[in-house]
Amino acid sequence: MFADHVIVYCQAGNGGDGSPSFRREAHVPRGGPNGGDGGDGGSVTIKAVSDIQSLANIVGHRHWNAKRGENGASSLKRGKNGESVTILVPPGTIIRDFERGHVLKDLNKVGDEIIIAQGGKGGRGNKHFASAINRSPRQFEKGTLGEKRDVVLELKLIADVGLLGKPNAGKSTLLSRLSRAEPEIADYPFTTKYPNLGMVRMGYEREFVLADIPGLIEGAHAGTGLGHEFLKHVERTRLLVHLVEPAPMDGTDPVENYLNIREELRLYDETLMTRPEIVVVTKCELPDASAAAELLQEELNQPVLRISAVTGKGLPELTNLIFEQLVELKAD
Repeated sequence: MFADHVIVYCQAGNGGDGSPSFRREAHVPRGGPNGGDGGDGGSVTIKAVSDIQSLANIVGHRHWNAKRGENGASSLKRGKNGESVTILVPPGTIIRDFERGHVLKDLNKVGDEIIIAQGGKGGRGNKHFASAINRSPRQFEKGTLGEKRDVVLELKLIADVGLLGKPNAGKSTLLSRLSRAEPEIADYPFTTKYPNLGMVRMGYEREFVLADIPGLIEGAHAGTGLGHEFLKHVERTRLLVHLVEPAPMDGTDPVENYLNIREELRLYDETLMTRPEIVVVTKCELPDASAAAELLQEELNQPVLRISAVTGKGLPELTNLIFEQLVELKAD
């Protein structure tokens, strides 16, 4: 199961109460105050880690409660701090305040973290309130309340390359050929209902992360067909590989399909129009592939690659070009 939007309810632990005790021993019947401080309550933290790719582990565990601090005790014994809890999420997780909607933190990289709910402070024992005027204070402090906060977790996948294209353009097949990812593949539109990630390894220190973005349709920028959910993942890719099917089953024009998706990107976020892009005609084993590639080249006035994820034709050229462009982007 893939999940990229989850509401979680966080409750930090209260601080423990200070102790109002006095020293009482056989030879010291009227000893002074010796109440210890209460322990601090545990906090709730959210942290980005490398071995999680979605928020699925949180869907069934939305309530996160840290432990209360222990009360102080006699002999100036401080109560133990309450146990904190950490919610583990993938890099690329945005944390928003549920009530106000503003961004609290953008966890871009592994190790980024934020304390969402701070534990309460332990109260002071009566020892702190002794004075020349009051040598036997019965006053002590209760621990403060731990914070309570509800937050929304939104995941934007972080990938080097995003595969774009109309439904059934061959994105999932290409991802499975270039990486070890196992996306659902079938000969009908909308097979991919959520993004898939795959690592493409070309040799020593030659690798990149590829994201299969679910097929985009007209109106995606306005949310049609879960367009907003899919387009937000495009924002964090460094390079786009736009796959064009040469002979769509619905009889639509390949060039128009390409232009329509570019328009959806523009309407969603104009800055995406400046994102580097490689245009690829898929299924080049089909008779219409050459004509579609030539028409696209004329329209775009740029080279268009031709590949077949079935036969493997053109795949080495594509992976090399992707890696070269990523190296150039990194240098910039």
